[in-house]
Amino acid sequence: MRILYTASEALPYAASGGLADVAGSLPAALVKAGHDCRVVLPLYKSIKPELRESLRFVKNFTVDVGWRKQYCGVFEGEANGVTYYLLDNEYYFARDGLYGYYDDCERFVFLSRAVMELIPQIDFKPQVINCNDWQTALIPVYYQTYYKFQHGYEDIKTVFTIHNIQYQGRYGMDVLSDVCGIPMYHAKLLEYDGAVNMMKGAIECADKITTVSPSYAWEILDPWYSHGMDRALAGKQYKLCGFLNGIDTKNYDPEHDPVIAKHYSAKKPEGKAACKKALEKELSLVSDKAPIVGIVTRFVSHKGIDLIKYVFEEMLSLGCKFAILGSGEKIFEDFFREMAWRHPDKVSVTIGFDPQLARKIYAGADMFLMPSQSEPCGLAQMISMRYGTIPIVRETGGLRDSVRDAGGENGNGFTFKTYNAHDMLGAVSRAVTLYEDKAAWKKLMTDAMKNDFSWDSSAKLYIGLYEELCGGDEE
Repeated sequence: MRILYTASEALPYAASGGLADVAGSLPAALVKAGHDCRVVLPLYKSIKPELRESLRFVKNFTVDVGWRKQYCGVFEGEANGVTYYLLDNEYYFARDGLYGYYDDCERFVFLSRAVMELIPQIDFKPQVINCNDWQTALIPVYYQTYYKFQHGYEDIKTVFTIHNIQYQGRYGMDVLSDVCGIPMYHAKLLEYDGAVNMMKGAIECADKITTVSPSYAWEILDPWYSHGMDRALAGKQYKLCGFLNGIDTKNYDPEHDPVIAKHYSAKKPEGKAACKKALEKELSLVSDKAPIVGIVTRFVSHKGIDLIKYVFEEMLSLGCKFAILGSGEKIFEDFFREMAWRHPDKVSVTIGFDPQLARKIYAGADMFLMPSQSEPCGLAQMISMRYGTIPIVRETGGLRDSVRDAGGENGNGFTFKTYNAHDMLGAVSRAVTLYEDKAAWKKLMTDAMKNDFSWDSSAKLYIGLYEELCGGDEE
């Protein structure tokens, strides 16, 4: 099949979060499965010079952005067997960072329109266009309103993937014609609660809507999770589904990771003890038999940090030590600094993000705590299991879909249901109790490492969806 995958960021060229991981890994898995998948993203200023130098200029054309005509250059690159098209416009993309500008609406309207104008310019007519989050949400809208019946655009299906429903692309109604270039008689496609809502436009116009986990697909129908979008989704459930994201199992591999102290695997897990000792030494934690609980996250409320704060002393009294890495709201940063000052031999806190330390925590910790209020997919729990570190999570979104409680069959972690600090404390207590049974813990650890969270599994689900949309036509 021929798939055009469009996103505002994608590894290895540009990244600010999990979307880049998906846009860098899923297309590679689709190509590995024998399909022709190509990726389109902006040519940002922040792209590394060595990557920029490897790009080849293809051509340029103009793009209508409301009443303006804007230049668009096309550069082609290749990574992991995938062809990338990077769209150049220095006015929009030659800036520091990827997002957060006053004219983000216009910047990503340009991206969506440029993707549609790109199709006749390259020797590639997709059967499916898979767009991601609000930055490319206008692609299905433009296809339905302008391109569907034009020569060269026949029979293209569109898929819209929601990575986080909180970010919807909401702007005043004045941008509809002035920036988006969409006439008022199509206003109902984008109008939502008195504003232009780009995500709502994609929900209306896309052939399929996917999310990054099965649980998140039904959670976003609930006002508690939907950030107001549940009313738009209620009548579109027939085209909504969720596929669990994967992780790069070659990148996250305890058998070959150059950062960790000693390599190990599910068959030979002995090296994990050396990783724990190295982590204790590096973080000045007391070296004893007590379990290390790892936390690698943003310090914000919806990640469950308020639950951790509420019962932190109680978790320490269970015998836990903590290796904490992250940054975010000052109230949480200050709290963790105070805990590290009070308990220097049991609590290590690193403010910021250090990718190498994150890997050392994944490898050296015994447990990994993720008590999220909401979690569309979550990758950290999958990475921790890959390294034999047992996750303790709240049952929400992708955490529910990837972690099964050790109290039942085929358990690979510990879970709790309600968003309650003492329910979380109970799950931690159960984990500490099992940790004292070394034989049972070793079995749980090796079973967790055997889970398949590769993109190959997720890619099969996407391929099935694409083939269903195209009637099984591979040509």
